[in-house]
Amino acid sequence: MSSLRPGDITDEMVQAMDTAKRQGLQKDPRALAANIRADAEGRYDSAEPGWRAGVEWTLLWIENTAAQLTEGRP
Repeated sequence: MSSLRPGDITDEMVQAMDTAKRQGLQKDPRALAANIRADAEGRYDSAEPGWRAGVEWTLLWIENTAAQLTEGRP
């Protein structure tokens, strides 16, 4: 096994690791939003308007947070 030396890790490698990390962080909130949406479907008809608005606001917040994790990144 060889050891790393200064210069072995390129800027492109660092960018690729950063992109992979951000995409991984983005995946979990989007999965959470999908699960909430699936659980809430079919319940809207009998739910109070405030409950529905709360679910919609929560989903929007989660999706916006996920989008900000990769905003301005390649």
